[in-house]
Amino acid sequence: MLPHALASIEQQTYPNIIEVIVAAADEASAAAAAGATVVRNPSGSTPVALNLGIAESEGEVVVRCDAQSVLPPDYVARAVATLTRTGAANVGGMQVPVGQTSWEKAIAAAMSSPFGAGDARYRIGGEEGPVETVYLGVFRRDALERVGGFDERFVRNQDYELNHRLIELGEVVWFDPGLEVRYRPRGTLGGLAKQYFDYGRAKRQFARSHPGSLRRRQLAAPLLTLLLLAALIVSVWVPLALLLPTGYLVGLLVVGFSSRAGAWRVASALATMHLSWGWGFLSSIGTEGR
Repeated sequence: MLPHALASIEQQTYPNIIEVIVAAADEASAAAAAGATVVRNPSGSTPVALNLGIAESEGEVVVRCDAQSVLPPDYVARAVATLTRTGAANVGGMQVPVGQTSWEKAIAAAMSSPFGAGDARYRIGGEEGPVETVYLGVFRRDALERVGGFDERFVRNQDYELNHRLIELGEVVWFDPGLEVRYRPRGTLGGLAKQYFDYGRAKRQFARSHPGSLRRRQLAAPLLTLLLLAALIVSVWVPLALLLPTGYLVGLLVVGFSSRAGAWRVASALATMHLSWGWGFLSSIGTEGR
C-alpha cells in the first residue's frame, strides 16, 4: 500500500518543493520508500512515526499521509491555499474508503454510512468550516511546535487528541470537503474488530486525559453494547427481551440492503464496528492508574 501513497505524493501539482519523509518500521517499508528520506521507527507506533517525520522535515507546512491513503493530485496545493485563506492550524478533508475485495467494499460502505460514522464530517461530508478533527491533516509547523506534536501515549486517536489541544490553545481545525483522500479499509472482520476495539480503548484514554471532553454521542456504542448484553441475559427469564437484539439485527440488514455492497457483509461490518468500539471503551474502565 505504501507505494501507492508515495506515487500519489509524486503526482502533486503543488509548485513548491515537497520533502518526502517516510518513518519506516521495518526493512520492507524502508525498501519501498526509495527516493524518500527514511527515518527508522522500530517501535512501529504511529504517533512516534509522525513525530520523527516532523522532526526530520524543514518546511513551514507539514502534510500527513498514511500508508493506506492515496492523495488526489491537487491535495497539497488546495490544502495550503485553505490554510492561508482561513488562518487555521490544521486543514483536512474527507476519508473516502475504497475497497477492492468483497469484504473491503462492505467495510468501506459501513465506514461511510452515518450508522457507522455518526456525524463525523470527515467521513460523511458536510459544510466547510471549523470542526473537532479531520482526516490526516495539513498543519502549520508553528502550530505543531506550539502544541508539542503528537502525544505518543495515543497509539490510536492521536489525531483527535492533538486537534483537541490545538483548539484548546485557540487554534482552528478546518474541514474542507473538497479534500477527498482515498483510504483502503481492513479486509477482514477480525482486522476491523481489532481496529475498532483499539479506537474504543483510545477514546476512553482520551476522556481520562482530558476530563469533560467526552461527547454524549460517543457513549452510543458502549451503551448499545451494554443494552444488548443485558437483553441477552434477561431473555433467559423474559423472552421478550430478545426484541432488542432482533430489532438491532433487522436495522443492520436494512442498512445493508440499501448499500449495494452485500447486505449481510455490511451488517456484519457495522455490528463489528459498534460492538468492538463499545467493548474497547467499556473494558478500559477501571484501568486508570495502571
